[in-house]
Amino acid sequence: MKYTLNAIDEVASQIISCLTSKTILLYGNMGVGKTTLTKALVKALGSDDEVSSPTFSIVNEYETQNDKIYHFDLYRIKDLEEAYSFGIEEYLYSNNWVIIEWPELIESLLPKEVDRLDLELNPDHSRFLKLNFESNLDKQVC
Repeated sequence: MKYTLNAIDEVASQIISCLTSKTILLYGNMGVGKTTLTKALVKALGSDDEVSSPTFSIVNEYETQNDKIYHFDLYRIKDLEEAYSFGIEEYLYSNNWVIIEWPELIESLLPKEVDRLDLELNPDHSRFLKLNFESNLDKQVC
């Protein structure tokens, strides 16, 4: 799906309608818009909280009426031991929403079913987004 930033709220709503799990992985180069998309996803999930990048805090928590949303930026994580040290597994298996930027390092810890969003920046500054549903049995694209 190709989109521009002025359509980000509609894109986030579309993504939410396609999700198969509460764990969302965001893949893409620096500056592609992972945090911007997260802001729209958090809003689409029903939170009015201010969303900011958790680059230095590693995780930010947002509230919805019935749920919590944990937003991770794992760019600075050096190894799995560091992820274990802040209790990543408790977040991953909390039955709350989990949105992870830069999830590459912790892939071995992830639940069986996750939704993967691959983002690319196009030369015209629009974005290309591909949504994959992954389970231990299959891969699908919405």
